[in-house]
Amino acid sequence: MAGVTGVAALGAVAAGGVARNVARRRTANRADPFAGVDFTTIYDDTASTVTTDDGIDLAVRTVITGPAGADPDEIDPELTVIFVHGFSLRMASWHFQRHELAQRWADRSIRMVFFDHRGHGRSGPAPAETCTITRLGDDIGAVIRAAAPTGPLVLVGHSMGGMALMGLARRDPALFAPDGRASGVALVATASRGLTEAGLGEGLSNPLLDAFRLSVRHVPALVRAGRGITRQVLEPVLVAASFGPDFYSPNVGRAVEKMIQNTPIETIVNFLHALENHDESMALPVLARVPSVVVCGNADRLTPLPRSMRMYGELREDSRLVVVEGAGHMVQMERPDVVTQAIVDLVDRARTATPQPRRRRWWRRRVSG
Repeated sequence: MAGVTGVAALGAVAAGGVARNVARRRTANRADPFAGVDFTTIYDDTASTVTTDDGIDLAVRTVITGPAGADPDEIDPELTVIFVHGFSLRMASWHFQRHELAQRWADRSIRMVFFDHRGHGRSGPAPAETCTITRLGDDIGAVIRAAAPTGPLVLVGHSMGGMALMGLARRDPALFAPDGRASGVALVATASRGLTEAGLGEGLSNPLLDAFRLSVRHVPALVRAGRGITRQVLEPVLVAASFGPDFYSPNVGRAVEKMIQNTPIETIVNFLHALENHDESMALPVLARVPSVVVCGNADRLTPLPRSMRMYGELREDSRLVVVEGAGHMVQMERPDVVTQAIVDLVDRARTATPQPRRRRWWRRRVSG
């Protein structure tokens, strides 16, 4: 009960924002720009299962672009883009990028690989002790070996997915070496460390959450019985951090809420500890060996803009910082055009990894709208 009280206090931080968003949806007299979008269609793509090193089955979907009517089995992709989703979400959070990039790259042969993290979406459940950033990094390695065994790679991570990419870089720096396969990295609405220092992440440092985590591990039946109460106090935090204050799309909002609601409560709570203790700063010099782009909304309350600026300051001169005015944490769904263009630009700049040069002062490009 102490743990539930702590989570309730965390949820109260965001409750006001959620109420305002709901009121705006009810009173706004305008059309939903994303009405009718079906965010489940990504699961219609070519399916496969990748088994991780510790035996968890991950749901994987693969798309290979090319001329209309071409046989995907006869296409030799010039490059593979791996998409890694965020905390309490699933591969469907990349819906807009999957479809827009297929059109943008219709005249190129590029493989796009999407997968659900352990404990998320259609992947297998995640034992509590495996809910770590290190383990997620290892999972990405398993996906690469199985779904994209050869050729250059561009890695795209959102939120916890970006953190998982940092975990991969720390565990397998050779992948980003001058003769490594990684040729570009996109870090979208993520942070190398400091999640509990500012924004909604401050609530993660509440010691009462530790009691709740222990109850998940040792009295799971009790937690499952009270999952309705648990969700009422956890989901406001996640939903409120998803969008900027002026974003309007009931359909996108429902899609994100559904992803969160369909993520097992045990997964959500167990990964909270990983986020609280997250510090992958040592991975940035490894990522700095390849071209990169850092994307963040300036209204992101979960991974605030200063976190992106901090990462950008550690990366090489072949990096870009894209600041999306008014966007929140789900920037790839709120402003899909901007994130898609950032990925296109990165793939165009992608090349073989080179040694890290001296550091330089940061520069950023702002995107309004």
